Amino acid sequence: MRRPMTLLATLVLALALGACGNKEHEILHGSNEGAYLDLGGMKYQVQISRVLNPNSPEDRAYLVGVDAAQRNLPAGQEWFAVFMRVQNESDAPVRAATNYTITDTQDTKFRPLNLGQDNVFAYRPTTVAPKGLLPVADSPAAEGTIQGALLLFRIPTRNLENRPLELAITAGETATVDLDI
Repeated sequence: MRRPMTLLATLVLALALGACGNKEHEILHGSNEGAYLDLGGMKYQVQISRVLNPNSPEDRAYLVGVDAAQRNLPAGQEWFAVFMRVQNESDAPVRAATNYTITDTQDTKFRPLNLGQDNVFAYRPTTVAPKGLLPVADSPAAEGTIQGALLLFRIPTRNLENRPLELAITAGETATVDLDI
């Protein structure tokens, strides 16, 4: 009787420990763009980040919806774009993160601008359908070359030198990714 109980206890323990090995590892920091970050039941990915050139026809399209008073940057300021992709892997709708911040190595923080409704590339923190994506399929942001929704920042040129810049995404807890500039 003792031997079967020992075997049974060993089997139960082995199954319990084996189940721990199947648990998916959450990733809350990416050392570069392209990493998938696990946050609030969603996967967040920076497709690309870069300084925008307002004289470029492509980049001008990303600046649509910027308030006229902010459109002309003073010397020493840059438009900095972060293009996000968000994937809902669950079977339920989930609200996308609304809180994004870029921090440089001097602990200076920057928040994205609110873009007008006429900007078809803008990141809009909506509820993402089960197994759905943001930006949504067949939208200009999803079908463009970058395939990400735009977060637009105004950053002084000198702060772009304080690298790495880190993007923080907060949705309950916080995930971060180092941006490639």
